[in-house]
Amino acid sequence: MQVSSVLWLLMSERLLKVGIFGTIVTALCCFTPVLAVLMGAVGLSWATGYLDLVLLPALIFFVLLTGVALWRRMPARSS
Repeated sequence: MQVSSVLWLLMSERLLKVGIFGTIVTALCCFTPVLAVLMGAVGLSWATGYLDLVLLPALIFFVLLTGVALWRRMPARSS
C-alpha cells in the first residue's frame, strides 16, 4: 500500500467521523428543543427565531460530508 493511499484512507476516516458527529449534533439541535433551552438559559432566547437559518444548511452540509466520506471509502471498480 502506498503512502498516498494510506493518507487517503485516514482522511476519509476523519471525514466520516466529523460528518457523523456533526450530523448527530445538528439533528439534535434541529429536531429537539435542546438548543432553544440552552440559549434561553444564557439569555439569548431572542436569537432562537434565527436558528433555522443556520441549522438547516449545517445539517445539509454534514449529511453531504458524510456521503462524500462514504463514497471515498468505496473500493475502486476495475473495468
